Amino acid sequence: MAAIVRRQRQRRRVCWALVAVLLADLLALSDTLAVMSVDLGSESMKVAIVKPGVPMEIVLNKESRRKTPVIVTLKENERFFGDSAASMAIKNPKATLRYFQHLLGKQADNPHVALYQARFPEHELTFDPQRQTVHFQISPQLQFSPEEVLGMILNYSRSLAEDFAEQPIKDAVITVPVFFNQAERRAVLHAARMAGLKVLQLINDNTATALSYGVFRRKDINTTAQNIMFYDMGSGSTVCTIVTYQTVKTKEAGMQPQLQIRGVGFDRTLGGLEMELRLREHLAGLFNEQRKGQRGKDVQENPRAMAKLLREANRLKTVLSANADHMAQIEGLMDDVDFKAKVTRVEFEELCADLFERVPGPVQQALQSAEMSLDEIEQVILVGGATRVPKVQEVLLKAVGKEELGKNINADEAAAMGAVYQAAVLSKAFKVKPFVVRDAVVYPILVEFTREVEEEPGVHSLKHNKRVLFSRMGPYPQRKVITFNRYSHDFNFHINYGDLGFLGPEDLRVFGSQNLTTVKLKGVGDSFKKYTDYESKGIKAHFNLDESGVLSLDRVESVFETLVEDSPEEESTLTKLGNTISSLFGGGTTPDAKENGTDTVQEEEESPAEGSKDEPGEQVELKEEAEAPVKDASQPPPPEPKGDAAPEGEKATEKENGDKSEAQKPSEKAEAAGPEGIPPAPEGEKKQKPARKQRMVEEIGVELVVLDLPDLPEDKLARSVQKLQDLTLRDLEKQEREKAANSLEAFIFETQDKMYQPEYKEVSTEEQREEISGKLSATSTWLEDEGFGATTAMLKEKLAELRKLCQGLFFRVEERKKWPERLSALDNLLNHSSMFLKGARLIPEMDQIFTEVEMTTLEKVINETWAWKNATLAEQAKLPATEKPVLLSKDIEAKMMALDREVQYLLNKAKFTKPRPRPKDKNETRAEPPLNASASDQEEKVIPPAGQTEDAEPISEPEKVETAGSEPGDTEPLELGGPGAAESEQREQSTGQKRPLKNDEL
Repeated sequence: MAAIVRRQRQRRRVCWALVAVLLADLLALSDTLAVMSVDLGSESMKVAIVKPGVPMEIVLNKESRRKTPVIVTLKENERFFGDSAASMAIKNPKATLRYFQHLLGKQADNPHVALYQARFPEHELTFDPQRQTVHFQISPQLQFSPEEVLGMILNYSRSLAEDFAEQPIKDAVITVPVFFNQAERRAVLHAARMAGLKVLQLINDNTATALSYGVFRRKDINTTAQNIMFYDMGSGSTVCTIVTYQTVKTKEAGMQPQLQIRGVGFDRTLGGLEMELRLREHLAGLFNEQRKGQRGKDVQENPRAMAKLLREANRLKTVLSANADHMAQIEGLMDDVDFKAKVTRVEFEELCADLFERVPGPVQQALQSAEMSLDEIEQVILVGGATRVPKVQEVLLKAVGKEELGKNINADEAAAMGAVYQAAVLSKAFKVKPFVVRDAVVYPILVEFTREVEEEPGVHSLKHNKRVLFSRMGPYPQRKVITFNRYSHDFNFHINYGDLGFLGPEDLRVFGSQNLTTVKLKGVGDSFKKYTDYESKGIKAHFNLDESGVLSLDRVESVFETLVEDSPEEESTLTKLGNTISSLFGGGTTPDAKENGTDTVQEEEESPAEGSKDEPGEQVELKEEAEAPVKDASQPPPPEPKGDAAPEGEKATEKENGDKSEAQKPSEKAEAAGPEGIPPAPEGEKKQKPARKQRMVEEIGVELVVLDLPDLPEDKLARSVQKLQDLTLRDLEKQEREKAANSLEAFIFETQDKMYQPEYKEVSTEEQREEISGKLSATSTWLEDEGFGATTAMLKEKLAELRKLCQGLFFRVEERKKWPERLSALDNLLNHSSMFLKGARLIPEMDQIFTEVEMTTLEKVINETWAWKNATLAEQAKLPATEKPVLLSKDIEAKMMALDREVQYLLNKAKFTKPRPRPKDKNETRAEPPLNASASDQEEKVIPPAGQTEDAEPISEPEKVETAGSEPGDTEPLELGGPGAAESEQREQSTGQKRPLKNDEL
């Protein structure tokens, strides 16, 4: 009995734990039901959302368009985004920022900074002395970094998504170009943090496009590998990607589709923007030639004119993609002079001839990185807006040698749809079909360190070592552990980019610093002094390249081991069972296990790919952590090697089975049996266990010196966050004020118009109308003269005064509009109620279901309602139309509700009341059925003669029970409770059929 109670208590605890987990999950999901993705292009962005009931949908902006220009106009007291900012680019080009993503993560000496200055000379760029990055100087008071501008755009994209989803959104997946390095990716994360967004992942735009293509063609993916090439030429850059699709077997969900990035090639500056800039220069030259003899200024010195020319060049490029020639025309280009010139497609192709020659470059890079040939590529698919240029398609088709180029994907929205699918996967609020994504590292990363070695006795020299941490085109996310074996004191090592020989000289200059971080370790010597009796297993540095492609150093540990002997006393069976259960559920850890709690990953040794070979005992072990850090702790560990530890240089692959030390493995007790042939000792005797290893882990202090681009200090980041929040609040206040001003102005115009309408004249006097009209005119004059400086509260107060003044007039008009409909409904209800009451009184007393009190109550309500209606109408007729009416629509509705309530009560009673049973004759027979009897009752009491069938009876006639002295056709009538009741029961039991029930038997 006690065991049963214990089991029940344990089950209760488990149930409560599950309930707590489910409640925690529900609370966590309450604020994250909708997620979004932002496809950040150079020229425009696409926003998509996933929410319950809306699986995957592109967000429409305020102009009901599916894509929004990535432009922001910053003025002293207002901001404009999207299409509004694009229109402001003509009026105020200096304050209108676009293509600023090209400056993310760039220092002042980067060639892209000089290129941006040459393309957009109207912008004034300043430099941050600490980080050496650029800022936009809008005015002496307004200065913004590219991260802050991007944060504004991300905040605006979130507002669009929230308006579309009608709920708050915090989680997002953001696309970035595949060629973004560590500094550029960190800059995007900083911008998202300024915008208050939680970034689930930075996904490469080419990976998002490939994911979208695979998700919508899931059924076409099988075990046979399919190699697809995506050629994406957008506004600012070009990326070529080779993707392999096939189904693979996963541990969690069996066979699932997978995409693997096999090769990547890119050109950072090849895109539609460069073509538009070439066209702009051409149009500017044509305009200068037209004004050559008029001593006019050079149009290139006028920022507004150049902004107009760039907009016309964008339109011209689009039109020439479908036409052989087109007329470019701009009204009032400069000095009120119109511009008109004819441009042909041939001229456009001549202007961009060198750009078209660079089209095959990314294809060759992608093939080289994938180590594939064009024969292995099944299809080449076009992505991006610039691929619509016919010459681009012509050159690309010749370069890939295919019959045709694939256009079976939405070139503008594919990346946004793939990113929002990944957002749904990463969110806990949605259940999504698995699709395995294996992205690839574009820039290899390695670890460099220098150590003093003794080549000859007394001769010391420095040896420089390199170890590849993440190789080029290797998969990520991924964790790696590198172990330093020959250090017993504090030392430094460096994290740098690997071989970037696949980049050209110009690309290397744009890339920036190839040195990432210098890591300074503190506390290595102290850890060795602390564990002098332990054997050192090296200094382990744990690295993580996460889903966003951002590298981080998780921790550095000094690991030691020693051999210890267990107590010979054998544990009881209950203790063993308890230890096993504790290990299964992660409980019961010892202090040693807690110290080793960070060592929770399985490592696989990887041979060094770069650098000189060290002599035995000096080799640095590079190990890869498993993708899933949590392993089954119940699996037995590998058997310990016999004898002493392995000699130096014979380092075996080490497995760190997390969160518990070797002493906690009960499976070793089973391996501690005696030599072969000797039976185990009896259970009661004590057993001597062999020595086991005990691991100790000491955390090492780490100081990071960032070399590529220093991160924003926390105080500066906090100031940027506050600055963007203040701007957002200012915009919201501005919108609220504009809404109040529009409401006030609309009320004035509508009310002034109503003063001349007949229905308003009928219920108002001339004095009342003059008073209202005068107040409206005064407010309108105030709004024109002083309204621009009025606050939101003042505007709302003016509107409230006008509404209060006109309240009586509007009330009288509305009441008169409602009277005909309400009175007609009341009359209908009174008539129907009277007819119902008359019919109820005609029911015979034997069948009457209503009491006299009920009918009298209904009659009283009907009479009172008639009396109220007639009296109120008479009183209302005596009042002038300009006075407050006594006949109110709400009173009519109240009377109708009271009357309807009484009628419904009687109707419900009639509906659910059972008919009373009829009195029976003395001989217990009935001459004929009652008028209100049902068909089933008649069929049950009138049985046809033998041999005669009745079509109305769907159930066959039950078998008759013959008694002595009776004829075969004789039967007795069945009455409830009479002599035939027992016989009826007997028939039901013998035939298995039940007779129909009467109303009073239900």
